[in-house]
Amino acid sequence: MPKFLRIDMSQKQIKWEACPEKYLGLGGRALTSQLVLDEVPPTCHPLGEFNKLIIAPGLLSGTNAPSSGRLSVGGKSPLTGGIKEANAGGICSQKLANLDIKAVIIEGKPAEKGTWMVKISPDGAELLPADDLAMKGTYEVTAILRERYGSKVGVICIGPAGEMMLLGAGVTNNDSDGNSSRYAGRGGLGAVMGSKGIKAIVVDAPKTFDVPVKDKERFSAAAKKFAKMLTDHPVTGEGLPNFGTNVLMNIINEAGTLPVRNFSNVGRFDKANNVGGETLAEAAKARGGKATHACHPGCVMRCSNVYPMPDGKVCAPIEYETAWCFGPNLEISDLDVVAKLNYLCNDLGLDTIEMGVALGVLMEAGVIPFGDGEAAIKALEEVGKGTPAGRILGNGAVFAGKAYGVTRIPAVKGQGIPAYDPRSCKGNGVTYATSPMGGDHTAGYAVTANILKVGGYVDPTKPEGQVELSRNLQIATAAVDATGLCLFVAFAVLDNPEGLPTIVEMLNAQYGLQLTVDNVVELGQSILKNEREFNARAGFTNADDRLPEFFYTDKLAPHNTVFDITDEELDSVFNF
Repeated sequence: MPKFLRIDMSQKQIKWEACPEKYLGLGGRALTSQLVLDEVPPTCHPLGEFNKLIIAPGLLSGTNAPSSGRLSVGGKSPLTGGIKEANAGGICSQKLANLDIKAVIIEGKPAEKGTWMVKISPDGAELLPADDLAMKGTYEVTAILRERYGSKVGVICIGPAGEMMLLGAGVTNNDSDGNSSRYAGRGGLGAVMGSKGIKAIVVDAPKTFDVPVKDKERFSAAAKKFAKMLTDHPVTGEGLPNFGTNVLMNIINEAGTLPVRNFSNVGRFDKANNVGGETLAEAAKARGGKATHACHPGCVMRCSNVYPMPDGKVCAPIEYETAWCFGPNLEISDLDVVAKLNYLCNDLGLDTIEMGVALGVLMEAGVIPFGDGEAAIKALEEVGKGTPAGRILGNGAVFAGKAYGVTRIPAVKGQGIPAYDPRSCKGNGVTYATSPMGGDHTAGYAVTANILKVGGYVDPTKPEGQVELSRNLQIATAAVDATGLCLFVAFAVLDNPEGLPTIVEMLNAQYGLQLTVDNVVELGQSILKNEREFNARAGFTNADDRLPEFFYTDKLAPHNTVFDITDEELDSVFNF
């Protein structure tokens, strides 16, 4: 019977409860957002006792559906002040699903200072003191707990940034190799976990792909069909498996939509290839690493990587958004510097995108020079020391901008904007502006049609068609996030009319349902409505669904375009 695990940190109590009927048909983002709406007061302090951190596997997690091991982490974001779902790979989603855990809900706040951990296994769950883990990096914490409880356990944890309750802190869990680098990074949810006094959650489940399936034969046939769709598609079957997500670097650069020098007026970086996917793959293999790697069991795309660094440590992975934010965004073209910054973020428990955007703001302010990789590394190391300068950086781009008097801050709803300039990828600009999540590329990845011509083509430099594109993608993405499927399955699904029906077929076979494609669309719509309802109660208005001013006025080369979607058009995105 599916169940909730409630961890009350005010009382230091753990309680199991049967999953209420209302939530049985929900998973992943659908479940985290519904629970946040139902149980978290929208105007509460994100780091206070009334916020909750909710961890939920997707509906398909724990099965052998290809690429279905994504984990959702939700709560009220201390970075945006609104609702948040952050999504991660790793091994914990499948392990939680195989323990029949629908959600882990961490609530309350301890009256006294201290550090605790939770151990979950088939025998139950227990809350344990963990002062010995306090202020340790995530790599060390994960290694200690895998040594203590076995090399196959999953470890969900935060780094020192989360314990210091910095707004750029994320929640990580490990991959099959033990790398503590699969982040639910965005929105500062690591600070929420830190506010509860929880350093780590150990998930000990002996099985990975053994959740109950009503019609195993039907499910297996649909899963095989879906896997073939993924392996046959040029993006999910060739580009990502050969070069990882960073295959996008040269593509986005050529398209003239690569943000450079803190989203300056230049859309290309002449040294982009130095930190691109082809270069990364070659260097990783030459050093004995891996050009591609699965972030969770059962992934057929394998778009992660393992990059050995000159100091002997390993950074796994360097994703495209991270290579961009520590590379072209800072005018840095040294892949080893990018890897070092990435590794520091992973260990300290920081969102790489937020830190890259914040470093760009520091460079804009003249605190450190653009292009100075060593200065960027030293600035990030200050976060781990907890110095005033480190705390300013660790609290993200908007906080840093306020501290240093910078007005050119590429952020929406308090969250730094990722690796696609909205002036020449306007569908993504609509998503940044209107998503309940703040500036988030994954919420409605219009790069598909704007740049890659997947699922059709909408000219990225023109305003026509962008609102409809973003709207449809935001609805579809919300539904995909509920299933536990990787967002990247969308490439194949958008180009194959049998894609979405096959996902529906897997859900029906697993749960004995009669869902239609329309039902999945309705699920995506309902998730977005819940999230916008929470934000409205928290005080958000249409004025929050806007990009920073400079995107509307400063023309971006080489297309010489600005973001010119009108306010009225942006306000129509959620007219469904």
